[in-house]
Amino acid sequence: MNTSFTVTGLPTGIIRPHDPFTDRIIAAATAACRGFAEGDILILAETSVATAEGNVVRLDSVTPSPRAQQLAEKYHMDPRTVEVVLAESDSVVGGIPGFLLCMKHGTLLPNAGVDASNAPPGCIVPLPKDPDASAVRIRDEIAHRCHVRIGVIVADSRTHAMRLGCSGVAIGCAGITSVIDDRGRSDLFGRKLEVTKRAVADNIASAAELVMGEADECTPAAIVRGLGMPIGDQVGVDTIDADECLFMGVFRKSQT
Repeated sequence: MNTSFTVTGLPTGIIRPHDPFTDRIIAAATAACRGFAEGDILILAETSVATAEGNVVRLDSVTPSPRAQQLAEKYHMDPRTVEVVLAESDSVVGGIPGFLLCMKHGTLLPNAGVDASNAPPGCIVPLPKDPDASAVRIRDEIAHRCHVRIGVIVADSRTHAMRLGCSGVAIGCAGITSVIDDRGRSDLFGRKLEVTKRAVADNIASAAELVMGEADECTPAAIVRGLGMPIGDQVGVDTIDADECLFMGVFRKSQT
């Protein structure tokens, strides 16, 4: 990869359910940096993708179950939000006031990714139903209309163990490899690396977060240009099983 690259935010205005999302992204890219170029990587905020796809839940349409009411009382949450979180979760492993810690598709995350930030009034937004499919669809639409090959990352903001604040994490990916295996390369002193793998999609998502923001910026997308990553047909974010995860392994042992 190149050592010099640019990150350009793409202001789109407010994204509403069933908006022509790719049209808005292409228009924003044209205004911000004269459109897409071969090898660009497009990063999209998951809330904007889910909203454009219509994956928005009106809280007044939700009837909390007894379990949702019980968890809401325990963790000081809106029972309707808890009901949606339960529907989005594979399991709930615990929580703190305001948040449930959930397993979803092999990933540990707060509230199963259900977000009230940047959601329409009276609504909450779950994660896109299939972030990889969303990334593929938008990649293909841009390739067809703009005649360039790009990578697409659907990104979320996540907290990390024992760290304050959020950083970007790739939850959907198309066109680039999400993890680069550096095992076998030498360090500064000639020792062979044995375990190092670079989460490049996560790192790119974090770089994009710096210009996309988390509040009222109306910048749900960014273009990273000049990295020189090969663009191909790769789809998906590489993950590991819970049994291989340091944090989950320690957590599970502490529960036994």
